[in-house]
Amino acid sequence: MKAIEIKASGPPDVLRPCVRPVPTCARGEVLIRVHAAGINRPDLSQRMGKHMPPPGVTDIPGLEVAGTIVAGDLAGSRFAPGDAVCALLPGGGYAEYCTVPLGQCLPVPEGLSMAEAASLPETFFTVWSNVYDRAHLKRGETLLVHGGASGIGVAAIQIATALGSRVWATASSDEKCRACEALGAVRGINYRTEDFGQVVREGTGGSGVDVILDMVGGDYLQRDVDCLADDGRVVLISMLGGPAGSIDLAQLMRRRLTVSGSMLRARAAPVKAAIAVSLRRHVWPLLEAGAIKQVVHACFPLEEAAAAHRLMESGTHVGKIVLLVRD
Repeated sequence: MKAIEIKASGPPDVLRPCVRPVPTCARGEVLIRVHAAGINRPDLSQRMGKHMPPPGVTDIPGLEVAGTIVAGDLAGSRFAPGDAVCALLPGGGYAEYCTVPLGQCLPVPEGLSMAEAASLPETFFTVWSNVYDRAHLKRGETLLVHGGASGIGVAAIQIATALGSRVWATASSDEKCRACEALGAVRGINYRTEDFGQVVREGTGGSGVDVILDMVGGDYLQRDVDCLADDGRVVLISMLGGPAGSIDLAQLMRRRLTVSGSMLRARAAPVKAAIAVSLRRHVWPLLEAGAIKQVVHACFPLEEAAAAHRLMESGTHVGKIVLLVRD
């Protein structure tokens, strides 16, 4: 099969087309004929040698795909060979075929293209597991999303809005802020020109937000705490601002605040399968009804994976970037 491999750690041009054997299924896995694969920041980190696959996982990058089931361990499931699915992978998505635990597969939502479906799993699993499973965002509560124009941000804004929360979102330009608002955010905040904490406090009548989804970390951490409501929760999913941050512990204790974090890729397959069940129950109907619209910024042929990585690194995109593996 055709695939993309990382010849050595470095810039996008280290991504090279190659030929690899078609993978074989282990127990509980299925083989997927890949039509499209999503690009995610952990792919860029892996390319640079900073976010390596878990033990036993292929070195081929790619954490999400859409395609058709070819074969595998389907006993007792709702799936059959030929079914169109999208799936969250531990790796291996930049290829014509991949294997994945069956529990991490979801049907392609009715009305979505393969490219749109391929851009769902990594972001939607991440948002659900952090905003709902960890931070327990409830209907009527408020959410601040950092990086609102990213794939994660686009998903978080729409899911939370559709499920009854008011959402604020930070972004790097006025244009991206307006895009966040078009997706449902009550206010996009240009973090280059505005103080997000001040905007949030003013927008909530001084009370602050209940939950913050933070992919920055670093010096954002104390600023997050400052604009939380009492009993508020911050959940960290990345460290774009660096791995170190300080926090006022007295405020944390006095106001009963919670700061937590998680990484999705290394979590056990049963945990990811449970997230898939929740998404199918709570979010897939919203996708099929058009209440949530997946935003694909650009598509590239598989062989142009390096160009796709360069676009993501530029930070000019809104939504997801996808590799097209087959017509």
